[in-house]
Amino acid sequence: MTLTPVRPDTAATEMQAALSDRDAFARHQERNLRPETVRELGRKIEEAGVEYVYYALPTIGSRMVAKMVPANHFRRNLEKGICFHRTALSDLQNDRHGNLIGGGIEAREFWALPEPETFVVLPWDTKVARIFCTAYEPPHLPEVGGRLMSIDTRSLLIRSHEAFTARTGFEVRSGTEPEMTWEGPGLEVVKKPGTSPAYQVENLERMRPIYKQLITYAKAMGLDMIEGDYEDDGQLELNWMYDRVENTADRLVTYRQICKQVAREFGVTASFMPKPYNGQMGNGCHHNLSLWDGDTNVTEDAGRVELHVSETAKHAIGGILAHAPGSMAVMASTVNSYKRFWDAGQFAPSLANWGLDSRGCLIRISSNGRMEYRVPDAAVNPYLSHTLLIAAMQDGLDRQLDPGRPDGGGDGPVGGQLPLTLGDAIDAFVSDTYLTSALPEDLVAIYTQLKQEEWARYCGAITEWDREMYWETIP
Repeated sequence: MTLTPVRPDTAATEMQAALSDRDAFARHQERNLRPETVRELGRKIEEAGVEYVYYALPTIGSRMVAKMVPANHFRRNLEKGICFHRTALSDLQNDRHGNLIGGGIEAREFWALPEPETFVVLPWDTKVARIFCTAYEPPHLPEVGGRLMSIDTRSLLIRSHEAFTARTGFEVRSGTEPEMTWEGPGLEVVKKPGTSPAYQVENLERMRPIYKQLITYAKAMGLDMIEGDYEDDGQLELNWMYDRVENTADRLVTYRQICKQVAREFGVTASFMPKPYNGQMGNGCHHNLSLWDGDTNVTEDAGRVELHVSETAKHAIGGILAHAPGSMAVMASTVNSYKRFWDAGQFAPSLANWGLDSRGCLIRISSNGRMEYRVPDAAVNPYLSHTLLIAAMQDGLDRQLDPGRPDGGGDGPVGGQLPLTLGDAIDAFVSDTYLTSALPEDLVAIYTQLKQEEWARYCGAITEWDREMYWETIP
């Protein structure tokens, strides 16, 4: 059965109102300049001995861009922020004709105001700190000055979560499972032919200096680290405690920064490439979701002890499944992402289904009351992925969608094949007018162009595979 999503007029109207608010910059500036805020940030800088600050924010592609400013100018930055070229948020990506996507070289700059509560010292060099920023249209511009930047995905997630809570009363919490592959001297894999090296202590021991440094840095930057394991050749997964989705997204991009730093220190490489090798596990980033009413996890059916979900959670699952094809371009955002779905037996779902503790399904219901969404990979923008999941759950709750029976029962109104190439995923994203209306129009247009450009470059690339298949075999 094909669903006909209803445009979320209320959510779209709320978003447009937020993006049209020209007082947003002034209110943020006023908060930053409260005497107690200035004093507290100054105290942190002085006590830590910080001399330089990175004023940073994530791009659409989930990279971090930043400017470095000597720490003694912090009050000026609280007031005036930092200026960036507009295309920095679209990853400074050129199209095939050499034009910068997102406005071109003549595009206006944007102003980024710091969020003082996000200040953190870099543990590998305590003279340097980082602080997240929110992007705004420059306040002096006519008509748009002072508005939130529509392509700031971090700000978008915060607003989307606030609106979801206001409409439903629920808070969304998430924990991610970032996998990544490490290569370098001393990291050679120990395994018997035909077996997996997963969980083997010998392989974990070879990674011991690396995971110890990772966890030390992560704790210093506010991540509550809880466990980790060795999964496939060179693949390490470390986890931290779940939290509100915006906090989890911030911690994921922080964790990536930590991993790159540790790799530099040990003279090895660390990659979040979704599918580094054939015949081995890809690097996933499962999102473990739960809905909370105060201190109560409403995902669980409190009256039962076996694997279960509440009716509220079933409707949320129905929404996620209904919009799973349309969200694939974000959850599996690269050409390489789709290699995970073509390599048989590698635990990457290709159908929009759900199951009770089944790792073959798109959504796995775990025994501790969470919905494990298994499509996102290690390259995902966590701000965009969680924004789309919130929108999808909202639709499921509003329409009380039935996900059907678990483990592929197939008797509900949702399900079906997921896109298996980035090209098909782009088409599904554009066709899902519910999801696209939950995002700012500029963001949809730029994200679509970025992904279309990536797909076109891939389709036009001559690879070693082409040479092996055709160089001497035709005719």
